[in-house]
Amino acid sequence: MEIEKSMEVRNRNRKRMKNEMKLEFDAVSENEAFARVAVSAFVTPLNPTMEEISDIKTAVSEAVTNAIIHGYDREEGTFGDDRECKVSLHCLILEDVLHVEIADEGKGIENIEQAMEPLFTTKPDMDRSGMGFAFMEAFMDDLEVISEPGMGTTVLMKKKLGTTSWIGHEE
Repeated sequence: MEIEKSMEVRNRNRKRMKNEMKLEFDAVSENEAFARVAVSAFVTPLNPTMEEISDIKTAVSEAVTNAIIHGYDREEGTFGDDRECKVSLHCLILEDVLHVEIADEGKGIENIEQAMEPLFTTKPDMDRSGMGFAFMEAFMDDLEVISEPGMGTTVLMKKKLGTTSWIGHEE
């Protein structure tokens, strides 16, 4: 009985929760691990399962890696016109849903539909598998990609945490 009350209180508090963070970091591969850890630490107040943490870390890793590898054709840490190559990470917790936005100001995607096809890659010479978007879609509850050539790419993902249904959480 005491456990049920404790879970009930935790679920009530979870539903009222709102929290937000924003980070910006250099588009270098070492920062992919930083982004994974930052997001997983950010969601800890929601008491996620190990599976939820793993799903989030994998999706964030894929999105950040795409921004670094595909967003910028870099030479010496710039975008070819001396702009710094940056990746931004914005996370928002509303009730029990994690919203993640990962953006770059790189070259953008000409054909989003094609880019999201499993096994499609623009970097086969770098042994890229073309599964990044497929993994993001599989591990998160919602995925949207916004991109314009020459303007960069924004990946929006949502993950419902906990045991209540995802249905009814749509905005």
